[in-house]
Amino acid sequence: MSRKTLVTCGLPYANGPAHIGHLRTYIPADIFVRSLRKQGRDTVFVCGSDAHGTPIVINAEELGITPSELVEKYHDHFDQVFKSLDIIFDEFGSTESQTNHNRTIDIVNRLIDNDHVFLKSIELAYCPTCGRFLPDRYVEGTCPDCGATARGDECDQGCGKHLEPGEILEPVCKICRSKAEYRVQEHFFFRLSDFKDFLSDHLDKLEGTLNARNYALGWINNELNDWCITRNLEWGVRFPDHEELVVYVWVDAPIGYISFTEDWANRHGIDWKEYWMNPGGDTDIIHFIGGDIIYHHCIFWPAMLKGAGYTLPRAVVASGMVKIGDKTFSKSRGYVVWVNDDYLDKGFHPDLLRYYLASYTSHTKELNFSWKIFQEKVNNELVGTLGNFIYRTSLFAYKNFGAVPDGEIDPEVVKTIEDAKNSVIESFNEYEFKKGIDAAMSLASFGNSYFQSNEPWKSIKTDAPGAKKTIRNCLHIVKALAILFEPAMPKLASEAWRQLGMESDSELSNTPYDEVTVEIKAGQTLLKPSMLFTKIEDSKIAEMERSLDDRVLMATKKKHVSFEEFSELDIRIGTIVQAEPIKKSKKLLKLMVDLGETKARQIVAGIAETHNPDDLVGRQVAVLANMKPAKLFGVESRGMILAADHDGAILLSPERKVRAGTCVR
Repeated sequence: MSRKTLVTCGLPYANGPAHIGHLRTYIPADIFVRSLRKQGRDTVFVCGSDAHGTPIVINAEELGITPSELVEKYHDHFDQVFKSLDIIFDEFGSTESQTNHNRTIDIVNRLIDNDHVFLKSIELAYCPTCGRFLPDRYVEGTCPDCGATARGDECDQGCGKHLEPGEILEPVCKICRSKAEYRVQEHFFFRLSDFKDFLSDHLDKLEGTLNARNYALGWINNELNDWCITRNLEWGVRFPDHEELVVYVWVDAPIGYISFTEDWANRHGIDWKEYWMNPGGDTDIIHFIGGDIIYHHCIFWPAMLKGAGYTLPRAVVASGMVKIGDKTFSKSRGYVVWVNDDYLDKGFHPDLLRYYLASYTSHTKELNFSWKIFQEKVNNELVGTLGNFIYRTSLFAYKNFGAVPDGEIDPEVVKTIEDAKNSVIESFNEYEFKKGIDAAMSLASFGNSYFQSNEPWKSIKTDAPGAKKTIRNCLHIVKALAILFEPAMPKLASEAWRQLGMESDSELSNTPYDEVTVEIKAGQTLLKPSMLFTKIEDSKIAEMERSLDDRVLMATKKKHVSFEEFSELDIRIGTIVQAEPIKKSKKLLKLMVDLGETKARQIVAGIAETHNPDDLVGRQVAVLANMKPAKLFGVESRGMILAADHDGAILLSPERKVRAGTCVR
């Protein structure tokens, strides 16, 4: 019996619209699934909405709607976006489904029965003003490890550490901004620490991308802390026999992979346990995820599966992060490209974005989305190479023959096609999507050279059989290109397939890779061809760049301030008298700055990546002296160095040297 494959994607959070960052996971996963099916692999593809967690509750409260209404809105939105981009799941479910509630409760009960869950009294942030305990995103404060401002479940602005309930220092309620206090409450914990040896062995065998495995190994080589798996929320999956608690979202969210498989299997009369309760069986489970959720999928999730007796994943494929115009992706700062508003609604073809995101760089590396680079890739690669070959071949054949001519296929053509096919399969199977697409594009380049060197526009007048042979070979290459490019660009590849006179568009998705060397049928009627790709004009790109610039400007736009408000800022010129790195931080320096006071002021500045400490001593800089004191990586900072943000920090200095402590007015 051949092995089955279950491919999953990290669940989109039903709390906001789809952006290009989301697609870094879903498009490569869809390409992978289509490629497996072309190899004859029995493959199931599942995903769904992540419907629980504190952010959804907060957002719903702010909008004056129920969490259920918010989840339904964005579930439908993502379902529509995925279908528009030809990302086709066999099941797109929701963690709010009854199936997922039932499966979560079953797994939690199994963990309890197997003594992997225990009850513990902990101190939790409580807001006296709101009269409730504050879970996760309802609280913010100071990271206990690095001293940076952090949210309740993660030090998102500092060291990135996952924070357990009760760990955050100086808690503040995010709803009313009141100071919170710690009170004792009982919560349930998962004994993650018991699974250290198992995880070490599991990660040694885990396949997928090295960034996932190596990141996880780094965590288990240190101390593994037990996870609190309950929260004080009304929205979520109720913890068994404790109606006042729900399970932590990172318990029921990955269980969605199981429940979505369960719903799909039940509809098709298949036993879902063949996939998820068959350890050592004939199923390969492969998770495609973003690089920011490796910990959850490589440590917490397999430990939970092992503890409950479920099948473990064979591979975890983690993507690199996304930048927008060489800037760190940030919705709050405007560095974001929305899939609907900025792409589909602007008339761009879905396949162009699929091509860009899969072929720009290696899957594990950082991807930069730039409208200018997008234009260059479309115009140079798709229009200039692939589209040029397909159109010139199809048009010449249609005008001169009207059908596929007869003749022999050159052995060189057969070998080149076979080599391209093998490279595409090998690359996609190894999650090297750029490499696979480059291999397919090299076949198009070969086709252009073959057409050009054989000069059919000349031989048609003097050697008709020779011209027929050339065009037959070129049409055979077009057929192979349609098959090889279908996983990446299903709509446009299907159009090339249709213009060859093939029976139907849908047939291409079911056409195996091995069909690339099966000769195209002589006498097959050709359709009048149209250009598959058209150049993107400079004016269109300028429009899109203006739109992005406007968004960034709106996001960073500050209110007008009065002279009195400006006067409240105590900006002075200081002289740096000492500078040194901060242990365990790549970005921060500890500076001692003379501000004309009795002793130098200690200030932490994020300039370690752009400035050498020794070069800073004696330099004069502008300092905001009445900045509220803060701790960064445990080091107190009493001020802020002012700098311009342009490809790194550019320190602001006076025109000429002045007395330390001179005010800026």
